[in-house]
Amino acid sequence: MSSSSRVAVVTGAARGIGAATAKRLAADGYAVAVLDLDESACAATVSAILEADGEALAVGVDVSDEAQVEAAVARIAAELGPPVVLVNNAGIIRDNLIFKMTTADWDAVIGVHLRGAFLMTRACQKFMGEQKFGRIVNLSSSSAQGNRGQANYSAAKAGLQGFTKTLAIELGRFGVTANAVAPGFIQTDMTAATAERIGMPFDDFIAAAAKAIPVQRVGQPDDIAATISFLCSEGAGFVSGQVIYVAGGPLD
Repeated sequence: MSSSSRVAVVTGAARGIGAATAKRLAADGYAVAVLDLDESACAATVSAILEADGEALAVGVDVSDEAQVEAAVARIAAELGPPVVLVNNAGIIRDNLIFKMTTADWDAVIGVHLRGAFLMTRACQKFMGEQKFGRIVNLSSSSAQGNRGQANYSAAKAGLQGFTKTLAIELGRFGVTANAVAPGFIQTDMTAATAERIGMPFDDFIAAAAKAIPVQRVGQPDDIAATISFLCSEGAGFVSGQVIYVAGGPLD
């Protein structure tokens, strides 16, 4: 199968890293299912793909809801074809110091990141096995190494690394690779929300972050999309179970 006859699924694809990834995979020749909590929010991403002569389908789904995930993947298979590339990008933040963090904040973040990745992967992997080809990319984060005010997010992103390595072990015999991409500071709505939480203008937040990064700039969604594009390619068939930090330099 060539990429032009394959279907990719990207969760959390209405904006930011997810939108950039969906557009990049479409440019690579994949038909792309653009997933987000609100289907209408996917319109801009889908329109950009269609305007570039690509193929895309907007699908609204709460990735932490088992029934919604099963229905969404069934729809994708029926309307686009069997999904053989899955990018688990959907994520939320509910930042707070541990003594202020509520159980609801913990459950929401773990639910979207970890449960969501599990449900989406379980639903898609059967199609990958049937096609004897599959690429799974999970979005981890540099926060997996620990980050003040993000006990829930850090735990989820570290958990995704263990999840990825286990998928690589279990699914490799079926022609399926699984890898994780762990972004450093990427300029998105999510990092803007972090700046707001700490009471710092976003431009100042970006400037301060850039000074601490060896390449002297913050990352952009396209930086992550480029790495994901490689991991989803034929050429990455011998790369599996890896966590790739895309952070502009080594992390302490």
